[in-house]
Amino acid sequence: MSEMKLAVVGGGQMGRALVGGMLASDMITTDDLHLVEPSIESRDWWSDHHQGITLSELADAVKGSDAVLLAVKPNVISVVAEQGKGLWAGKLVISIAAGIGLDQLCGWIGHQRVVRVMPNTPSLVREGASAFCCGSDVTEGDRNWIQSMLRSVGLAVEIDESQMDAVTGLSGSGPAYVCMIIEALADGGVLAGLPRPLAQELATQTVLGTAKMIAETKRHPGELKDAVASPGGTTIAAISVLEQHGLRGALVEAVAASARRSRELGGKN
Repeated sequence: MSEMKLAVVGGGQMGRALVGGMLASDMITTDDLHLVEPSIESRDWWSDHHQGITLSELADAVKGSDAVLLAVKPNVISVVAEQGKGLWAGKLVISIAAGIGLDQLCGWIGHQRVVRVMPNTPSLVREGASAFCCGSDVTEGDRNWIQSMLRSVGLAVEIDESQMDAVTGLSGSGPAYVCMIIEALADGGVLAGLPRPLAQELATQTVLGTAKMIAETKRHPGELKDAVASPGGTTIAAISVLEQHGLRGALVEAVAASARRSRELGGKN
């Protein structure tokens, strides 16, 4: 499996992140990659950043590969599957299209050696959180290869497909929530008198450091929150305001709303 040849259909952010991770970890070489990308601007980016990757048409890329990464939007994937009809046999097919279930994918591809993946944008800096689920014909070797691909850009977990919409709501959409939190913290710093660049730098590092502290200590976030909140102090005064304005409830409902929308998109497709 270490010498798998890969076709990447779609050269956007996620395609760039996953390929970049695999190349950096020596999981694959540029000689083993074929890229299918209609955008001239995107093709130029790949030529500038990854010289040696073959830019191909869909048929040539799929025929010359063992695995195919469909890094395209949900509204495009059925078109790509139809264009590649007759080419998918024997290929490991990996889709990152949100809301498109295994049954749909396998129906379009024509077999069950299909993997559905939900990555997220921190994969661009090798700190992603990705979940995947597999069709019935995916082998143990395929699973190991998928794990290696996703771990090259961060955390990777295999889940039951019934959990995929929840993953979409949490880690898939989650970076947007965290960006809003950092932006709001920086705004608060500016309101309190800090220059904008300094406020953003402090807010970003605070979120980054806190996340690392939770990950490395394995302590419950509530426990670490309580450790900062001294009786009658500044932090508990701030926490009281956050509770009054429903921070927890808003985030819980945001995840649930995103998960619902993922289910709706799956139904539409």
